Amino acid sequence: MDLILFSYIADFVFGDPRWFPHPVRLIGRLISYFERMFDGNRGKTAQRFCGAFTAFGVIAISGICVYVIIEQAGRLHPVVGKIAWVFLAYTTLAVRDLVIHARGVWKMLAINDIEGARKKLSFMVGRDTQELTQDEIICATVETVAESTTDGIVAPLFYLFLGGPVVAVMFKAVSTLDSMIGHKDEKYLYFGWCAAKIDTIANFIPARITGVLIPMATLFCGKDFVQSLRIMFRDGKKQDSSNSAVSEAAMAGALGIRLGGTCNYSGRIVEHPYLGEQQRPISISLIKEAITISVVTSLLMLAVGILFKQAIIYPVRL
Repeated sequence: MDLILFSYIADFVFGDPRWFPHPVRLIGRLISYFERMFDGNRGKTAQRFCGAFTAFGVIAISGICVYVIIEQAGRLHPVVGKIAWVFLAYTTLAVRDLVIHARGVWKMLAINDIEGARKKLSFMVGRDTQELTQDEIICATVETVAESTTDGIVAPLFYLFLGGPVVAVMFKAVSTLDSMIGHKDEKYLYFGWCAAKIDTIANFIPARITGVLIPMATLFCGKDFVQSLRIMFRDGKKQDSSNSAVSEAAMAGALGIRLGGTCNYSGRIVEHPYLGEQQRPISISLIKEAITISVVTSLLMLAVGILFKQAIIYPVRL
């Protein structure tokens, strides 16, 4: 059986236990170390240089550590090496974690606990959630499920098929760098510029794969394939972050709703363009529908990746 399939199953079964030293949390500590090391008032050029050094340093260290772990484990025993490979690959995936967090919001809304839903949503998004209405909570959850389908599921799988856990963990380092320092606020505008650019480049192909897979997933979920594909092509380039807009537009089209609008990020108001068309009322069932589409999309990515891998390793000889 393909090791990536084992990794996917492990993620679906175990998810992300908070008690164990997840590589992403270790990467986060490494980023914080670099940030403290370069802390201080510097000019724009110096901040850009220090930020670039941080980004490339964290990515390189992450990849080297994973390579060494797998190599040393393999020297102990081939089976130990495969276990290390599967374990490290599994930590790059976030299928179960995404489902748990999104369902957590749904459960709070199902019992009319708006405050609880806002708190659950705050674990998933960077925006302020304290004043969101129920409809805004639902749309924000759907947006996050769509975006996370790219950077938490499809992209890691893409890089696992491309280069195994070494490349996949390097991608997770890129993603973590972007989430921690890739902001356009006063503190990180120059220091995080390189991290944000690398993340945009790294997600470019996976985002467009997701943009195709979500409409395909709608066929299995009884949704409108044509509408999902149409909205994805029409609205997928509207946002500054064109990568996230692709999956969000595809999801909006699949569900027949409109996403986007005003968001508050720690007092900074951002106007996101609207994606999709409001063809049905906003209801909590949309969260479950988005989760289902996301999971089916992950299964399609897994299947397509395995098929491509087999086609490359075992080409058909005519």
